[in-house]
Amino acid sequence: MFSLRQRFANRPSGFTILDVVVIIIVVGFFAVLIIPGLINGPSRARDATRKSDLRAIKTQLEAYYSEKGSYPTKLSELEAGATPFMKKVPKDPSTKKEYIYITQGNTPGSFELQATLENKNDKDLKSLGSDPSKGIYIVTSSN
Repeated sequence: MFSLRQRFANRPSGFTILDVVVIIIVVGFFAVLIIPGLINGPSRARDATRKSDLRAIKTQLEAYYSEKGSYPTKLSELEAGATPFMKKVPKDPSTKKEYIYITQGNTPGSFELQATLENKNDKDLKSLGSDPSKGIYIVTSSN
C-alpha cells in the first residue's frame, strides 16, 4: 500500500485550466454587479445633495415667509440682514451656480425651486427639462 506522501508525490502542483476558468467567471460575475454602482455612485451622491439643499432652502424660505409675510424675490435675501436666515445659500455641487428660484410679483406668495438632476430615472423627478438625459427636481412653497 502506498503512503500518503507517495500518492501525492507524482501529482503536479498548481492550478488546472478549469480552476483558472472558474476563478475568472466568479470574478467577472462580481465585477458586473459592483462596477455599475461605482460608476453611478458620484452622480447619485450629487443628486442627493441637490435634493437636500432644496429642502434646506425651502425650510428657510418658509421661516422667512412666517416672519415677513412674503417670500424673498431673490435667494440672496436669505443671507441679508442682521440675523440672516442662512449664512450661505447652497449652490449646485457640480456647476456651483445658484438653484433656479421662481416667484411671482414684488411680494411673492409662492415659490418654486428647481435643480437639474443627473439621474433621469430618479423617482422624485417632476419633469424632464430641455436636456432629456437629465431631469428637473422641483420643490414648491407650502402656500
